[in-house]
Amino acid sequence: MKILKTSIDNFDEEIIEEAINVLANGGVVLYPTDTVYGLGANIFDNKAVKRVFDIKQRSLLKPLSILVSDVDAIDLVAKVSVNQKEIMNRYLPGPYTFILKKRKIVPRAITSGYSLVGVRVPDNEIACRLATIFPITTTSANLSDDEVLSNPKDILEQLDCEVDLVIDVGNLASTHASTVIDLSSSNPKIIRK
Repeated sequence: MKILKTSIDNFDEEIIEEAINVLANGGVVLYPTDTVYGLGANIFDNKAVKRVFDIKQRSLLKPLSILVSDVDAIDLVAKVSVNQKEIMNRYLPGPYTFILKKRKIVPRAITSGYSLVGVRVPDNEIACRLATIFPITTTSANLSDDEVLSNPKDILEQLDCEVDLVIDVGNLASTHASTVIDLSSSNPKIIRK
């Protein structure tokens, strides 16, 4: 496991390149977002995605969300209407996950067989840059149903396992995961605040 320290606002470009390389080669990366630290894997690499489930001790029946680099990239993984796009443009980038109808390109391993997918564009340049070549998983870096921690050292202790790379920007201000809004039907619905 490699731990790379940087600043959230003035990050080192080489760290981003190295992390993308790790992701492209089937690795799992612990990275900061605008809410909490996340566990990232290339969504098209089923073995890497399975490792994320294993690290979190998460049921394979509970889908993972996807992080994309910007609002326009949401179209790659989800079917988006003009109305849905208008809503998302108001809130993104930001601490929100939107539930949308998935496109066929999204692997079954991510959505647990459901026809919907959660998509995020965080207000965090490091996280968005990691998803510039391919979308990555985004799920809080904690054991399922356990406390969400804000410091990589504490997170790694809780997970008690090895990720391939850690992008350490120190403590994050938040320990709250993103707000989840379901846009898959005609009436938007808040699933989690």
